[in-house]
Amino acid sequence: MPLLRVDQLQVHFPVHSGLLQRQTDAVKAVDNVSFEINSVRTLGLVGESGSGKSTLSRALLKLIPATGGKAYYEGQEILGMSEFVFRPLRKHMQMVFQDPFGSLNPRMTILDIISEPLGIHFPKLNRSAREDTVAGLLTKVGLPAESMQRYPHEFSGGQRQRIGIARALAVQPKFLILDEPVSALDVSVQAQILNLLKDLQDEFKLTYLFIAHDLAVVRHMSDDIIVMYRGSIVEHGPADRVCEAPEHDYTRKLLSSVPKL
Repeated sequence: MPLLRVDQLQVHFPVHSGLLQRQTDAVKAVDNVSFEINSVRTLGLVGESGSGKSTLSRALLKLIPATGGKAYYEGQEILGMSEFVFRPLRKHMQMVFQDPFGSLNPRMTILDIISEPLGIHFPKLNRSAREDTVAGLLTKVGLPAESMQRYPHEFSGGQRQRIGIARALAVQPKFLILDEPVSALDVSVQAQILNLLKDLQDEFKLTYLFIAHDLAVVRHMSDDIIVMYRGSIVEHGPADRVCEAPEHDYTRKLLSSVPKL
């Protein structure tokens, strides 16, 4: 059984016009998308801006409503669940966001940022246990434990993304959605974060949905690749096959846009 199975997922946004603001059309941000991800594997999702990648990821985590289709996590259909029923599953499904600064509250210390989900999903942990957990997580992502008393603005972009990863790992998830986690970072820092993600996947047996617009980065991270264009999947297959022998014109254009030395 795949860890996650998506069947004909649709996310449409209504377009209203006229004096009475009636719906006259719909933007099909995600249109009949289906795929599977097996445990401890990485599925790369690639496409240019506006292709529906981030909308898809947010629908899977029920951050925005899906218009149609189904998604099964460990065999349970999740899109039709109420928030009350789905909430215990949230700790198994976490996201690392693109902007490492905008996703961290500037008024909170790193200790408070990382321990906040611990307080929600593990309310019996006392403050001392939460501090020990945060210290261990910071060490895992390559930051000193004593940095937990500092604020986000005191860190570089790469360090802030490490904090975002530590926060996602705090609730012991099985499945991580990585929404362009390195696109806002310098190239030298990108490699460090990608290698960190691979090491964490091996250590914690994580499953990734890795979203990016750079096929070279996606190939480095992924076992299989999905190529999205205007809300639909135009190509899907093993990473090496998609990059070495693409079948769709759009995939070939994405490959030709990758800079070469």
